Amino acid sequence: MNKARHESDLARLAASLRQLDDSLAGCMKCGLCQAVCPVFGVTKLESDVARGKLALLDGLAQSLLEGDEAVRRVDDRLNRCLLCGSCEAQCPSGVPLTDIFMQARVLLTEYRGLSPVKKAVFRGLLARPGLFDALARLGRHGQKLVFRPAGAAGQTVSAPLLAPLLGTKRHIAPLAAPLHLAGGADLPARDGMPTVAFFPGCLGDKMFPDMSKACLKALTWHGVGVWLPPGLACCGIPALASGDARGFARMAARNLEILATRAFDALVTPCATCTTTIARLWPRRLGGAKLSPAAARLLAELPVRAQDIHAFLVRTCGAPAHLSAASPTDAPRLVAYHDSCHLKKGLGVTTEPRALIAANPAYRLVEMERADACCGHGGSFNLFRYDLSSRIGRAKRDAVVASGADTVAAGCPACMLQLMDMLAKNGDTIRVRHSLEIYAEALPDASDGQSGSGDSGPGRG
Repeated sequence: MNKARHESDLARLAASLRQLDDSLAGCMKCGLCQAVCPVFGVTKLESDVARGKLALLDGLAQSLLEGDEAVRRVDDRLNRCLLCGSCEAQCPSGVPLTDIFMQARVLLTEYRGLSPVKKAVFRGLLARPGLFDALARLGRHGQKLVFRPAGAAGQTVSAPLLAPLLGTKRHIAPLAAPLHLAGGADLPARDGMPTVAFFPGCLGDKMFPDMSKACLKALTWHGVGVWLPPGLACCGIPALASGDARGFARMAARNLEILATRAFDALVTPCATCTTTIARLWPRRLGGAKLSPAAARLLAELPVRAQDIHAFLVRTCGAPAHLSAASPTDAPRLVAYHDSCHLKKGLGVTTEPRALIAANPAYRLVEMERADACCGHGGSFNLFRYDLSSRIGRAKRDAVVASGADTVAAGCPACMLQLMDMLAKNGDTIRVRHSLEIYAEALPDASDGQSGSGDSGPGRG
């Protein structure tokens, strides 16, 4: 039995290698990826740029034959990547670089196995919302024992006593009461407007619930019906980015089955990474999964129905129209906008966040240099390669400071974490906010009895 399983694993590995080889053939070795790769930008190492990684993968079969040390070196180099998609957006040959690097990580994880820590996090924690909530609750109540307020902007905390153990003095946003425990949302649509399922994501639920509440306020003001599904797990991208295809599939399938229990017109998220994962990676990687008929139908529709909240509000709801309740100020605050990689390069959303920010007369939008340069967070990249992540992040921080803004907005909560950390460590007073928070500030509260549903776009169509 073990021999048969071993032979089956080898056959699957060989098939994966052949598929990977076919994908590598499109690279012309032109090197245009060098100009946009954030990692190469600070290291200047050929092995850190997409072209160098593809050359490394070209010899992956040989590395597998050479043994564990050779595979470890390949794995290490392959993971010096943010999966930001900058190289793919620049590639004149249209090579699907992000998919290639993701699949290579899956292949190497199948060969080497998943570490016990990652297995516990991806399959034991992120895939089990109840356990995740319980641990987050403990962390929320106990964080005052470890963390201290830090940063001139007053948005972050740090743990100076743990700095010697962790090797760094990292500034993070504190845990907050989760969005889904604040009563949730199950509000009907008005005036023929669509109904959405709102997917807050892990950070939007447990670390930035005010961001998610701002999204709900904007949606309901425009007459959109909102359903906050109970029991949602992580979208799965942390697992897949670490090569855990099984953990990713488990989380995605769980969420699909929950989402398939109700009818809705669109699935909306405030996190560009979640949107990209749901709209593209769920359909691409769950085609053969065992799903209920309703979940399978939803999976096929996700490339169209899963939408970033900025794009949904502008394209479907007609935002930002008729904000009559907002009054201009004599001295508006200056706000710079950071183009999150997955939002601009992955989803093509650039003008919509700026339009929503500009709708608030209390702010004046200023453009920073290289607004679309990667901030360097990259999820687990920031956790395991913090020094490299910070070197990239400091360049983004300098651009924010040079803009003269007193606020910087982003459309991705992971980018918000990086911006908060970099600015706080530098002693800057610049505040970090989600672009929807700025837009929602200009909208009347529900108690005012006003809404924009009567002037808000085409509705269901």
